[in-house]
Amino acid sequence: MNICMFTNTYLPHVGGVARSVDSFATDLRQMGHEVLVIAPQFNKETPQERGTVRLPALQHFNGSDFAVRIPLPFVVEREIEAFAPDIIHSHHPFLLGDTALRVAKQKRLPLVFTHHTLYEQYTHYVPLDSDRLETFVISLATLYANYCDQVVAPSRSLARTIQARGVRSPISIITTGVDAPFFANGRGRAFRAEHGIAADAPVVGHVGRLAAEKNLDWLARAVRSFVGDHAKAVFLVVGSGPCRQNIADIFAQAGLEDRLIMTGQLTDRALADAYRAMDLFVFASFSETQGMVLAEAMAAGLPVIALEASGVRDIVDEDRNGRLLPAAATMGEFAGAIQAGIADPARMRRWRTEAIRTARRHSRPVCARKLADLYMQVLQRRQSDGHEDLEDMSALESLVSRIKLEWALFAGKVKSAVEATASDPPDEVAPAAPND
Repeated sequence: MNICMFTNTYLPHVGGVARSVDSFATDLRQMGHEVLVIAPQFNKETPQERGTVRLPALQHFNGSDFAVRIPLPFVVEREIEAFAPDIIHSHHPFLLGDTALRVAKQKRLPLVFTHHTLYEQYTHYVPLDSDRLETFVISLATLYANYCDQVVAPSRSLARTIQARGVRSPISIITTGVDAPFFANGRGRAFRAEHGIAADAPVVGHVGRLAAEKNLDWLARAVRSFVGDHAKAVFLVVGSGPCRQNIADIFAQAGLEDRLIMTGQLTDRALADAYRAMDLFVFASFSETQGMVLAEAMAAGLPVIALEASGVRDIVDEDRNGRLLPAAATMGEFAGAIQAGIADPARMRRWRTEAIRTARRHSRPVCARKLADLYMQVLQRRQSDGHEDLEDMSALESLVSRIKLEWALFAGKVKSAVEATASDPPDEVAPAAPND
């Protein structure tokens, strides 16, 4: 198959969506399929990779680590025409997702959409964030999903959520696979030695983008409570983002700055080594739909202490591969769960064994085969069912009006965009790409 993927975030950004797209593209190619990835250019040094087309983008949109694609869909038309895709796979409902929808419609190709994220939990990156804006974002994502032939949800929790919101397109649950052997073979001792961490020091770790939606201030304070009560304990934080300084300040305020190690962004072998240097992995985000780092941590043999949330509950099993604390748990209760685990070696061994088993169920080969099989099912269903064109001009006009709202939103004209949604929107429309 020739598979064309559209994503608003891709390497070198190492967030969950970027890593998901990269791992699936790599594994599908290894299976013999051709994959073309359409993604933003993140900086002038972004290399021209084989099988990837980069588009001009606005860098570091509103203080985030993301690049927002400038709406120039015709830039990619020649590349797509030469590639001759069999199926289009969109990884976002906005921006390049609009282009994916337009290409699929024009070429009468099936469109698959992975609903990676609870998008309303990221509206703080947009000026004038509001409840009405969140409602608009949810509505737009749902309408987009209903114009797709197939929706992929990375967890059962997310599948239930988007069904409740009105997604009627078929939904399949396919997690992003983890390279279990790779993370199991990290060099934890060497990493500890390199960073001055004692061999017998309890190391509590976290990996991910250091951003507000990850609830990191709360997590840092909870872990600080544990570290402050344990003479040798260390908090190892891997990642970069706007909350980095906040975490450093939280530990400095307690005079524990020497017990906090922040490595910045790590990839490849260095990331695997960092995981293996940890004893426990901690997680407090409520914005995850899967939480790829949880599977990676478990592949490295790490039990996880986490707050219950969508996506998290699908992989963390209470007192089997770690602790799944109530979402309303206090920082003291979270710190106590860390202490109870560290203090009970037998329990930790049992958790580690189950964590490794959990990771194997989410291996990359297994997940890639599921996605390839799903593509074939969608193609066969399209051939048997035929294709429904959007012939109603009023519907097309609604598509255009919605994309104008979307671009106004991302161009900083959010107030007018939100006010424009005050009237009841059409029930059966989805965003389309602008024609410039």
